Amino acid sequence: MSEEFERKLLTLLAEHRHELAITADTEWTVERAERYLRSLTAGARRFATMVVLDGDGYLDAGHLRSVLGKLNGPTVALSRAVPRGVREGWWPEGTSAPITPVWDPDNPSWHKNIAYEMTRENVSVFREALARLGVGNRDQAKERRAAAD
Repeated sequence: MSEEFERKLLTLLAEHRHELAITADTEWTVERAERYLRSLTAGARRFATMVVLDGDGYLDAGHLRSVLGKLNGPTVALSRAVPRGVREGWWPEGTSAPITPVWDPDNPSWHKNIAYEMTRENVSVFREALARLGVGNRDQAKERRAAAD
């Protein structure tokens, strides 16, 4: 690019800066989901896997506690994964957490999580990412074991 062209382009951008809107694709893709899952601790990955595969996007916190024990470790790891991905350049600023807590509507001030959820769109994306990681075949293995019994 010539210096003259660069100067004209920068001048044009400066003149129209208030009209410009820069948007970033903050949607979860299979590649992003796979990277997210790989970046998690084992407990947090199991938590995410359960929400996606066992709960199909919504899983009771009591069930998660019965399997994983205290949820502090996995939920902290989940909450740190998105900002880490932004810092590492894996996804843009503004990307939302794929798994969010559901608070008890009868006790909104107490903030006790009664469940964890993921949007329907993200469930299919994360299901594919788990399959790429070799985790999605877990249901098929369960079905084969049940059929053998």
